[in-house]
Amino acid sequence: MAGAPRGGAEMQFLRMALAFQRAGVTQSVAMRPHSELMAPLRDAGVTLAPLPFGGRLDFRTPQRLRREIAAFKPDVVLSYMQRASAAVPPGDFLHLGRLGGYYDLKYFRRCDALVVNTPDLLEHCVAAGWPRERVQVISNFVTLRDAAPLPRADLATPAAAPLLFAMGRLHPNKAFDSLLQALALLPDAHLWLAGEGPERPTLERLAADLGLAERVRFLGWQQDPWPYLAAADVFVVPSRHEPLGNVVLEGWALGRPLVAAASQGPRWLIEDGKDGLLVPVDDAAAMAAAIRRLLQDPRLAAALAARGRARAAADFNEAAVVERYLSLFKTLRAAEA
Repeated sequence: MAGAPRGGAEMQFLRMALAFQRAGVTQSVAMRPHSELMAPLRDAGVTLAPLPFGGRLDFRTPQRLRREIAAFKPDVVLSYMQRASAAVPPGDFLHLGRLGGYYDLKYFRRCDALVVNTPDLLEHCVAAGWPRERVQVISNFVTLRDAAPLPRADLATPAAAPLLFAMGRLHPNKAFDSLLQALALLPDAHLWLAGEGPERPTLERLAADLGLAERVRFLGWQQDPWPYLAAADVFVVPSRHEPLGNVVLEGWALGRPLVAAASQGPRWLIEDGKDGLLVPVDDAAAMAAAIRRLLQDPRLAAALAARGRARAAADFNEAAVVERYLSLFKTLRAAEA
């Protein structure tokens, strides 16, 4: 994995490696030496190979990765995303590339097969020329959670105010600007926004321009966002572009009622009116109306939250996802024999 110190893909990579370790898989993890990610792996007894995974002029990583693979002698090399997949050398192993987005597939040309986390991504790969039988859909997983709500007074938020929560990288794809515009149509509501990224100054200016500065709390990156989420009345996923939407699964896992824009992943995950509410992408008025509906109908909000949590437990649990990966490894290795 050649990822950043934090982010949704990085957290899912960490969870997957820890899940493989709990399942008794013998593994060695090659990754950038980010302490926030490496510490839990090291504590779990995972063998680590820190590598720089630099740019074009990084000649050390392919050489060191080749040596690590030769020493470890894996049956399967699972590479996350573009840079790591391109760095894997040819060898006597099954190379499985994992995509979590609509990437340029030239970076995966040395892979024997691909894993994607939504059917739409499968179609993206097939349209780019990959044989359908060499692309497998295996979604992410979450663990059901319970968390004590953070006291609203800790963030100078009125106890009786309707409270919204959102989280993600502060990037245009996440459409937090649209969420702020929706908040402007909900005069009593407050918003806690967890995340960091290049759009933060723009979003802070927009909040001020909309007269929302007193009703929005920018929380920065939160390693443990669950107390903030547990305190909220409604969890909002406003993304205009979201290949899967792991945050949807996280909201379900904590049992929070959810409103999401109908971008790629959320519209696949969510059954509108059953385990969440979907609204058109970039429609602030529709988002505000859906949020208002849940705030005014606690019974509906509770029913959506309960069904979402049940979906997370039944369809997106660790044991099922790990078993699908292990079964795929065996099937592909047998086909090569």
